[in-house]
Amino acid sequence: MSSKTIIQNTKIITVAVAGNPNSGKSTLINAIAGSRLHVGNWPGVTVEKKEASFLHKGYNIHLVDLPGTYSLSPYTQEEIIARDYLINGKPDAIINVVDATNLERNLYLTIQLLELNIPLILALNIYDECNEKGYQVNISKIESILGIKVIPTIATQKAGIDNLLNELILENDNTICKKPAPVKFNNNIEDAISQIEKNLNNYDAFLSEIVNVRWLAAKVIENDTDVLNRFGISNTEEIIGNSCEHLRLAHDNDLESLMTDERYSLASGLTKEVLIRTKTSKIELTERIDKIVLNKFLGIPIFLAAMWLMFKLTFDIANPFVDWIDSVTSGPLSYWTGELFAFIHTPAWLISLVTDGIVAGVGFVLVFVPVIFAMMFFITFLEGSGYMARAAFVMDKAMHGIGLHGKSFIPLLLGFGCNVPSIYATRTLENKKDKILTSLIVPFMSCGARLPVYVVFIAVFFQKNAGLVLWLLYTLGILVAVLSGLFLKKAFFKGESPLFIMELPPYRMPSFRSLLIHTWEKGKHFLTKAGTYILAVSIFVWFLLNLPWGVENKKDSLLGLTGQAVAPVLAPIGFGNWEAASSLITGIIAKEIVVGTMSEIYVHEIKDEPVPDKYLIEDIEKITIDLGNAAISAVKNVFSTINIATISSDDDGGQDSLKGVIKTKFSPLSALSFMVFVLLYMPCIITGVAYKQEFGSWKWYGVAVLNGFVVAWLFALAVFNIGSFLGYGV
Repeated sequence: MSSKTIIQNTKIITVAVAGNPNSGKSTLINAIAGSRLHVGNWPGVTVEKKEASFLHKGYNIHLVDLPGTYSLSPYTQEEIIARDYLINGKPDAIINVVDATNLERNLYLTIQLLELNIPLILALNIYDECNEKGYQVNISKIESILGIKVIPTIATQKAGIDNLLNELILENDNTICKKPAPVKFNNNIEDAISQIEKNLNNYDAFLSEIVNVRWLAAKVIENDTDVLNRFGISNTEEIIGNSCEHLRLAHDNDLESLMTDERYSLASGLTKEVLIRTKTSKIELTERIDKIVLNKFLGIPIFLAAMWLMFKLTFDIANPFVDWIDSVTSGPLSYWTGELFAFIHTPAWLISLVTDGIVAGVGFVLVFVPVIFAMMFFITFLEGSGYMARAAFVMDKAMHGIGLHGKSFIPLLLGFGCNVPSIYATRTLENKKDKILTSLIVPFMSCGARLPVYVVFIAVFFQKNAGLVLWLLYTLGILVAVLSGLFLKKAFFKGESPLFIMELPPYRMPSFRSLLIHTWEKGKHFLTKAGTYILAVSIFVWFLLNLPWGVENKKDSLLGLTGQAVAPVLAPIGFGNWEAASSLITGIIAKEIVVGTMSEIYVHEIKDEPVPDKYLIEDIEKITIDLGNAAISAVKNVFSTINIATISSDDDGGQDSLKGVIKTKFSPLSALSFMVFVLLYMPCIITGVAYKQEFGSWKWYGVAVLNGFVVAWLFALAVFNIGSFLGYGV
């Protein structure tokens, strides 16, 4: 049933799902919700929000996936969102997802959730790994101590999901799970909380109707100004009175640390009570792998090798499908579209708009859907396996060289998918200077939107070495990000490098279902852009190429004249023609449009293979057979021998496609220079919107644009001139 379906006369129960990062919370949500999962943003905040609704035991259960967080302290955007929702959203119940292999660390958040006095059920997740490690968890004892129901789950196998939902809705009395037992601190803290609770009720008799006053009393002791301001509590000294005098004397006035230590003590004590670790001298697989992967000498080479393998497999798998889609869109689809519009007597200009603008522009961009999805699949695999966290750890030293830490590398890694969420991901950094500096070097990470450009030029000039050339481009992006960050840090962001503390999750084999779900979530962004944003821009580009109306030579169009004005700036770096310049101008809107614009510009120069009088129905059979051959070819490519790479030009079969035309307009060296420029030259307009939302003005986007263009021009100049000097020619 759709998550948007609301059953009349059915009670809606809102359930918040909370847990630490790497606790398997997202996998559990996917196991419960599956295709019913809907993604949006939290109100007023551009952080991903996942929700799903479904029927269970006559109830419409509405799940709200809170951001993964280690605590409810108001220090990061995720913690603030999670806590605000639990306080203000007033969910009917909480599912607390706990990693059974890291019980003590996870129970710290559990203690804080229990303090809210909201009905709670604990999902003891990753229970299979817990057993494999020889751990024994006394579940009944946890239930007895905390007064909640505990359900072992294995989200990757959907084990325990039914039990979890059944315990959420109790059949015997048709109610939701019970409220937990009150969290009991040591006697001194309990006395203080009791006194402050009374004072709060005297301060505002209606407080108990909007918040758990006992929890609020604990926040008064901690002097949590964020919470106190929300509930209009200003005169805390009057409310505290002398209830905390002895605590202040004993703990040097640091009551916040006292409460933190007390919660950790409760989590630690509970763990000792319920967890038995069998003694073993066996070194776990994760530790064995980390001795190699995190080695100070091998760490970075292994990371670079992993990236190279990812790009190699991306091309090997996707390329046959790219060729198949290209043959369909540039052949039958284009022909049938033109014939259909001619049959209904459509004006010539509209036929041109559809075939030369939409089909040539959007259609050629869609050719690269297989590449995008293949790349997102492998990135998702690296994330789910636990390796991406190691990559950030390995890059910590390099990040320290520019005054940042390994945590800043996480937004950079996200940039491989799209620069927009990378800009938003900088909010996980606590220092404002770190956020700004990281956001300025994010655009140098090659996002998926640049892939169509690379694929076209690599297919024309470097087919035999596709994986290597793509790897070089992505590695260059990382290198330029580090060098640019070093310059910006020295010039504008001086300061001490912060400490890097990060949890490394155990290595896991992601489930295929989970990989497909997350790959789709990442990849559908590209499809959405193609169906809306890129479609609109392709139509806009067509008009720019046909205005003044009736212009015969595209060079004399509005876009052509603009390209001619810009071309001299690009001449020293190897591609000073108006077509390349015009494509780069439209690429400012979105990088995918670079190849879409080229397709529209060169559409009349493409010499199609002889077209039959009409495409017969029987040709569908050939198209289907070709698709099957593409799949077979993709499998063969994966298992083929990896060639030693050299920069060389490959025969592309002549001028019968956009690739053929590009071969006459560029040389291998100018093509390489062009790709380097596209990699670096500036973040797109959509990324600019992210800058505006995150930092409140267009200032830092302007800095990123200027920085990107200068760096791109200099590096492309170096590539072109060094290549010419080495004799690769123009």
